[in-house]
Amino acid sequence: MKLFKASTQSRFFCKACVSLGFAIFLNSCKSKEGNVESKDDFTETEMYSNPLNVEFGDPYILNNEDDTYYLYGTGGGAVDGFATYSSTDLVNWEFQGQVYKGNTEDSWAIDAFWAPEVYKFDDKYYMFFSAQWKNNPNNELENFKIGVAVSDSPKGPFEDLQNQPLFDPGYPIIDANVYQDEDGKFYLYYSRVAYKHPVESEVAEWARDKGWFDEIEESWVYGVELKPDFTGVIGEPVLLLRPPKTMDDKNAEWESRSVTSKEVNRRWTEGSYTFKNKETYYIMYSANFYGGENYAVGYATGDSPLGPFTKADNNPVLEKNTGKGGEVTGTGHNSLVFLKDINKIYCVYHGRTKSSGDERVVFIDELKIKDNGRLVVEGPTTEPIPKPLTNE
Repeated sequence: MKLFKASTQSRFFCKACVSLGFAIFLNSCKSKEGNVESKDDFTETEMYSNPLNVEFGDPYILNNEDDTYYLYGTGGGAVDGFATYSSTDLVNWEFQGQVYKGNTEDSWAIDAFWAPEVYKFDDKYYMFFSAQWKNNPNNELENFKIGVAVSDSPKGPFEDLQNQPLFDPGYPIIDANVYQDEDGKFYLYYSRVAYKHPVESEVAEWARDKGWFDEIEESWVYGVELKPDFTGVIGEPVLLLRPPKTMDDKNAEWESRSVTSKEVNRRWTEGSYTFKNKETYYIMYSANFYGGENYAVGYATGDSPLGPFTKADNNPVLEKNTGKGGEVTGTGHNSLVFLKDINKIYCVYHGRTKSSGDERVVFIDELKIKDNGRLVVEGPTTEPIPKPLTNE
């Protein structure tokens, strides 16, 4: 539980990323002798340090393709809704104010406004987000659903597309992510929350035998086709990702740390983000307690937008660095920014540091796709590194 593209963008995901093959652009980073420049070769004004000066959880960056980027997330000064920041360099962000307001007399959403993502389709901006639904006859503590709001501007105001959630699968859901495939079809990815969802597994049996927890609840990631007007879904949701059932699974150790550290009786699979490289679909996801130090990011790959997906054997690709002398914990709920002009990809995510305390702050570090298809996130970093757009 959290406190806190028929358009240019979709064509970029589906076509530009494929045609570029996510090649890492080195030519602009070479010295006169043809060697890759080191950090010492950059001037102080070309460097930046994480975290950014934005207190957001669940960060998402919209590349508006007009040399301006917009950052959305949970919190950030918004009341019963969402705010945005703008930037031209992905490092220095200017507050643009609140762009969506819920909990009104006419709104379906009353609180727990989380994880907004904004997409540009046909010159309109669509915000997908999760919130608590006021239609709650059984007084459930977690009655989260996904909504859609629309605006003519990335700075809002965003208005609900309809006065109801996108759909109701019969259980609480959060963390919407949208992907448009090359055939024009839209897909929604979301997380079924762990609330009232106990699942038997070897980890659950292990925790019960130790006398720690009677049951382990789990959150799972699903995918479903979206109606092209974003008023509902097509067909039934498909289960895509869940925590490992067996303890000898390669991903069981890191995905179970919230349980094995006796932190809480839940295992999470949430905060998904989907994209395509060449012929492979990637879905990134976060596991463990969002409020704890073990929150981390992994990924899985498949041959179609709805899988099946196979988790990578080099997970997690983003996690706390305190074991290596760093000060960053709770790294997770990421999205990606594709810089097609310089053939680079950046991973934006939230984390915590000693100075930020319980507040989640935003990080942005480079993500690379190796020749073998593996993802590598070069973070979390806090030391000075070259700005993302230094070599544009």
